[in-house]
Amino acid sequence: MEEFGCDRSKTLVDICGEKGFQAFVCDALTVPIRSGSCDACISIAVIHHFSTVERRLAVLCELTRLLRAGGKALVYVWAMEQEYKKQKSKYLKGKRASDNRLGKVVSDTLNKTGNGERQDLAQPSKDCNQPEGKSSSPNQVAPASLPVHTNRTSFDSQDVLVPWHLKDGTKEKTRQDKLCQPLDGSANALEPNPVFHRYYHVFCEGELERLCKQLDCVKVRESYYDQGNWCVVLEKR
Repeated sequence: MEEFGCDRSKTLVDICGEKGFQAFVCDALTVPIRSGSCDACISIAVIHHFSTVERRLAVLCELTRLLRAGGKALVYVWAMEQEYKKQKSKYLKGKRASDNRLGKVVSDTLNKTGNGERQDLAQPSKDCNQPEGKSSSPNQVAPASLPVHTNRTSFDSQDVLVPWHLKDGTKEKTRQDKLCQPLDGSANALEPNPVFHRYYHVFCEGELERLCKQLDCVKVRESYYDQGNWCVVLEKR
């Protein structure tokens, strides 16, 4: 079985290459792979970065386009409900979530799985058609002004900007230090690490499943909550 991955970040793709994995740079809306050529696809923490229902649906359509008939896809997105059934996620507890559950689900999905023309993403294929006037989210488009989320706290809005801080010891931090080094050599005059804000649309319970069901070409095999994430397993018809 041949495995490969893709990401928008060349730096992350380069890291994969250094570790001996096959990966390439591309956009989730336009994956340069032949239709129906994959037994299984995995989308982890990707779809929640798209700001409209139409774009989120287009990503799912592109993901399922890659699958052969009977192929499966695993999709993870951040959940609005970081406390579910009276249990707080490890995100709220400030601890790194274990990869054991995710690793098992990915492995199980791949183990259970065994050509067509490329579809136009602007208008999804016939069997991936989005019903007119329907939406799986109360927010058709992200508002013009977005709140900045406080890390490790519950979400107050579905559409937020989440701060990302460069950590000490990274190559980016080293380059930043060199750029910000004062002429007099004073270490105390270094500027603070830059903070980037990433857009998220966090999903409410049932929202991801409803979005997937708008695609006629797939059926939802499983839907569940996992440590602050809503997850689905899809099967190509």
